[in-house]
Amino acid sequence: MRSARLEHLLELLTFESLPLPEQVLHGIRDAKFETCTPIQSKSLPITLARKDLAGQAQTGTGKTAAFLITLFTRLLENKTPPASKEKAGPRALIIAPTRELARQIEKDALLLGKHCDFRTVCVIGGVDYDKQRNQIKAGVDILIATPGRLIDFYKQKFFSLKRVEVLVVDEADRMFDMGFIADLRYLFRACPAYDKRQSMLFSATLNHRVMELCYEHMNNPVRVAIEREKAVVDAITQILYHVGQHEKFNLLLGLMKQEAGEKVLIFSNTKIECEQLEWKLNHNGFNAGQISGDLHQRARIKVLERFQEGELDILIATDVASRGLHIDNITHVINYDLPQDAEDYVHRIGRTARAGNKGTAITLCCEDFAQHLDRVEEYLKNKIPVAWPEEELFLEEKEGTPPRRKRRGPPKAKTDNRKPQGTRRPPRRRPQLARTR
Repeated sequence: MRSARLEHLLELLTFESLPLPEQVLHGIRDAKFETCTPIQSKSLPITLARKDLAGQAQTGTGKTAAFLITLFTRLLENKTPPASKEKAGPRALIIAPTRELARQIEKDALLLGKHCDFRTVCVIGGVDYDKQRNQIKAGVDILIATPGRLIDFYKQKFFSLKRVEVLVVDEADRMFDMGFIADLRYLFRACPAYDKRQSMLFSATLNHRVMELCYEHMNNPVRVAIEREKAVVDAITQILYHVGQHEKFNLLLGLMKQEAGEKVLIFSNTKIECEQLEWKLNHNGFNAGQISGDLHQRARIKVLERFQEGELDILIATDVASRGLHIDNITHVINYDLPQDAEDYVHRIGRTARAGNKGTAITLCCEDFAQHLDRVEEYLKNKIPVAWPEEELFLEEKEGTPPRRKRRGPPKAKTDNRKPQGTRRPPRRRPQLARTR
């Protein structure tokens, strides 16, 4: 009798066995993909048959490639005539909840669709408005966007959505969490009717509200679910150090020295801590950058590019800034602060050990966040292995104080020296005039 593991492997398809155009197969070979992942094996036979799909899959399971391969194949098979200027608009629309995820989808689309000769444009907030507008006006086949900037451009009639043949919504559950659901429904209604296009929706959970959206705006979608066998993959080695808050950075320095040359992602719970860690690590001779909610989008993109290209060895991030983050070959994830939300812990450490690689996740548990440990371990249904650091792993940091964080926004009322509204400053010359009378 064959094992369940063997049965699972036998169910996986190869891309070469699928009815794909040569241009698409060429891109798949460039990406060095051979065997489909479980979500690809289950979804591609359905979507290549032009059926709508509601797919449940986690980040890093290959769902992006699944909908891109389907999208490229459909557009190549449909010989659509060029659009007139007054009806110009994309043939495919991909909507993502975050800027980072949209940019990652664009990167994958450019790789997999390299030989398809489609014009791909990514539209997100926080970057050059005029440049994106001009890119769309120059003509676009595949439009990847976040809801806010997309609706802004659409309402100004820079393009039409009436040519959309394929509509993709990625991470639909996060659309709900981030308050985008009204925007999403607006965009669905702006596209052709549900039976005049193919729609694919992917979500980490296909809960009631997500499925209600599917049934309302999709054409009898086939539901496909890839359940996670374990909350954390076996390829990740987990380690937990109990350490006092006052010596946590000293231990981090020792770990960074020990893992020199590796690609490390550090998570902190606050923006202020991210900024301080960036300064302190660079001050102590390491090459680090940080992304947090206060960092301008252009600066954030630059930091991510430097980390991806190897100019930075260490990236520091908050949970909000890291959503949708997909960077290859991260060897170590360090939880400088233990997260309050157990799912955030799984999301964090899942940034390593991707695409069949191994990885290490290290957590520094101090007295400030130790109360979250039980919740995390209960979610994992397992204890995180504890290690006791040797004394030499605690390194002294160089003397120096991080610069004070600049105040953002208007000053507080107690430090505001301006006169309250309704009062007028007396004319400066009045005392002088009084003396001349």
